[in-house]
Amino acid sequence: MSFDSSEPLYRIGVVSKTTGIPVSTLRIWETRYAAFSPLKTTGKQRLYGELDVSKALLLKQLSQAGHAISAIAPLGLASLRQMSSQSHQAQTHIMATEQAVSMAVVGLALANRMESPQMAMRLAQNHIQVNDVWKDLAAASDALVQTPPQVLLIQVNSLNAQVDTAIRTLVRQQKVAQTIVIYHFAADAVVQAMKLAGLMVRRAPISDAELAELLQSVLFVDPVRAQEFGTTGPVITSRKYSEATLSRVAGISTSVLCECPRHVAELISQLASFEDYSQDCLNQSPEDAHLHAYLTSIAGSARTLFENALEKVAAHEGIDLREGKL
Repeated sequence: MSFDSSEPLYRIGVVSKTTGIPVSTLRIWETRYAAFSPLKTTGKQRLYGELDVSKALLLKQLSQAGHAISAIAPLGLASLRQMSSQSHQAQTHIMATEQAVSMAVVGLALANRMESPQMAMRLAQNHIQVNDVWKDLAAASDALVQTPPQVLLIQVNSLNAQVDTAIRTLVRQQKVAQTIVIYHFAADAVVQAMKLAGLMVRRAPISDAELAELLQSVLFVDPVRAQEFGTTGPVITSRKYSEATLSRVAGISTSVLCECPRHVAELISQLASFEDYSQDCLNQSPEDAHLHAYLTSIAGSARTLFENALEKVAAHEGIDLREGKL
């Protein structure tokens, strides 16, 4: 196993706590089955990288699903992840009206958090399957994905105009319904521009509880609502229309006496603003996190419904909703 010099390294006790795998088991998987090749200090302390943590989590999932560790230990991450996805589909019993939410993650550390036992407990009532994991945006942009993820979860150190462009390009390429970006440093102008583009943006550090609430805020709790809102899965879609487009539609004079285009466009704008407000409130206090996640979900659901309504009104009135049209 090769390590990036900038990659954090973890002692075996930390890996054990993160993955829920006993230290003795990790040692057996290494010595008997060559599952890992950790670095060792001069004092013979094992040091594991993020890729090792990812593999440990996948080996645990697959061994619990009945796969022999001797057969899966030599496999690479891509093969293990594919087996995990197939195993998840075979073993998860979901009601016919429900669907598992497919997710892709950019950032190994973030992916390991998503697949950790601690996060699994927090998201126990949500059917989420991580199908794709990429080390960084460059790797994600070069990847060939058979099934586009419904949710794209990204972790970056710094947000700037170039990174913003790369993320938006990836979202368009993969046709993602909802994107969540976690960052450490960014200019306010970039963050606001990304929010207006429909991306959910949060500053690190973010706890597992806050991350779980943020994810739940974009998931439909009731699968019937997904059908009502015209979505293809249990995910609240990101914004379809910018403020500029909504303002343009609101200012158009039409033959509809009740001025439906203006009212609908204004409602969408107000709901989107409240959605952003509730999202920003998520980390203000642990006690309020669940309430704000619920409010974000409700606002996003209503916004999606009125966006569908705006499309019908625009089609009736001959209004072009494409960005930049007059």
